[in-house]
Amino acid sequence: MIQILMLVVLVVMFIAATKWPINIGVMGLVAAFAFVAFVFGMDDKEILEEFPASIVLTIVGVTFFFSIAQKNGTIRILVDLAIRAVHGRINVVPWIFFVISSLLTALGTFSPAAVALLAPAAMGFCATTGYSGVVMAAMVINGAHAGGFSPISVSGNIVRDIAESNGFHIDGGALFVAAYVVNLIVTILTVVVMKALNRLRTTPEPEDFIAGSGPLASGSMPRDTGSTGTSVSGSGQGTAVAVAAPAPAPTVRSQMTGHVWLTISLICVMVIGAVGFELPIGFLALACGLVLAFTSLKNSESLVSGISWSTVLLVTGMIIYVSLLTHAGVIDSLSTMAVAMGAPLLVAVVLCYVIGISSAFASSTALLTALIPLSIPLLEQSDLSATAVMAALAVSATIVDVSPFSTDGALIIANTQGKEAKTIWRDLMIYAGFVVLSAPLLSWALLVPTGIM
Repeated sequence: MIQILMLVVLVVMFIAATKWPINIGVMGLVAAFAFVAFVFGMDDKEILEEFPASIVLTIVGVTFFFSIAQKNGTIRILVDLAIRAVHGRINVVPWIFFVISSLLTALGTFSPAAVALLAPAAMGFCATTGYSGVVMAAMVINGAHAGGFSPISVSGNIVRDIAESNGFHIDGGALFVAAYVVNLIVTILTVVVMKALNRLRTTPEPEDFIAGSGPLASGSMPRDTGSTGTSVSGSGQGTAVAVAAPAPAPTVRSQMTGHVWLTISLICVMVIGAVGFELPIGFLALACGLVLAFTSLKNSESLVSGISWSTVLLVTGMIIYVSLLTHAGVIDSLSTMAVAMGAPLLVAVVLCYVIGISSAFASSTALLTALIPLSIPLLEQSDLSATAVMAALAVSATIVDVSPFSTDGALIIANTQGKEAKTIWRDLMIYAGFVVLSAPLLSWALLVPTGIM
C-alpha cells in the first residue's frame, strides 16, 4: 500500500509540475520529508545521505561559468562566426544551428539555455526566408540533445552516476555518440519527410539570399546589405537572446575582445582538464569561472545569479525522492513486474516508450533521475548492455522535447515570428506526436538489439 501511495505521489508531482510553474524538485523534497517523518520513522540525516553532491557541484560550476561566457559575449560571437561560415546559403544555415546547438550543450550548457540562446535567431531566420519553423525547431532542439550527453555535460554525468551507483559501468564516449547519432538520424528524417510533403519552405525559395534583414545579416558575405547582431541577457535556464534591429551597413558587430579570448581559452582548459586528465568538471568550471569573475568585478553582484538554482532544486529533489522509492522497494517491484512481461528486449522497448511519453509532458532531467533506475533489475537479470539500454532510455527521454509542453518547445513557440506564429503550436504538437511514436522505437532498435555498444 505504501509503495502504491508513493507512486501516486510521484505521478501527482509530475502532473502538478506540468500544469503549474512549480519546481518538481521542491515537491520531491517535501514529499520525501513527509514519508521519512510520518511513515518510515527515519532520521532526516539518513535520507540526506543520498544528497547528490557531485551532480550539484557540476550544475553550479557549469552554469556559473557559462552564464559569465554568455554575458561577456563569447557565446554570441561563437554563434556569429559559425553563421558567417555558410556565406548566406539558406539550406545550410539550419544545419549550422544544429551543430552550434550540439557544441554548446557538449561543452556543458543546459539544453534550455542553448535553445533560448539560438531560438530567436533561428526563428527570425525562418520568418525572413520562409524556412519551416518545425524543421528549424527540430534542428535546434535535437542539436541540443545530440550534444547533451557528452562526457562533460550534466545529463551525461547524471546517467553515469546513476549507473555507477548501482554497480554498472557506462562508456561516456559511447553514450555521447549514441545520443548524437540518433538525434542526427531523426533530424535528417524530419528534413526528408518535410521536403517530400513540400513543407520544408513556406515561401518560394529565392535563387540567391540577400540578407537585407533578419538574424543572418551579421554572418553574411561582404556583398550583403544588412547586418544584425545578437545580445545575450538573463541567467541560468532563463537565458534569453534578443535579436537587434537590422542595420543599414554591412558591418559585423561581434568583437573579439580580451574577455572573449580569455573565455575561449578557459573553455579549452576545461575540455582538456575534464577529458584529458579526468578532473571533475564542477571544480574546473568553478575555477575558470572565478578567473572570469575577477575580470568582471563591476558586475560581480549578478554573476552568481547565472547559476541554475532551479535545476539544482529539480535534480536534488528528484534524486532524494527516488532514493526513498528505492528504500521502500518500489523500484525493485516495478522492475520485477516489467521483467515478468517477457523477454528483456521487450521490457527495454516498453521502458523506452514509458520514459518517452512521460517526458513529452514533464521535465526530461527529472525523468532521467526518476525512471532510468527502473532499468537496473532488467540489467541485473539479463545480458543486455548497460550502456546500450541506458543510452536508449536517455535518448528517449530527451528527443521528445520538441513537444510544446516542454521547456525547449515553449521557447521555440515564444520566438516564432511572422505568419507561422499562428500555427506553430499545432504544427509542433503534430510533429511531437510522430516523434513520441517513432523515436523511442528507433533508439531501442539501433542501440539495444544490435549489441553495438
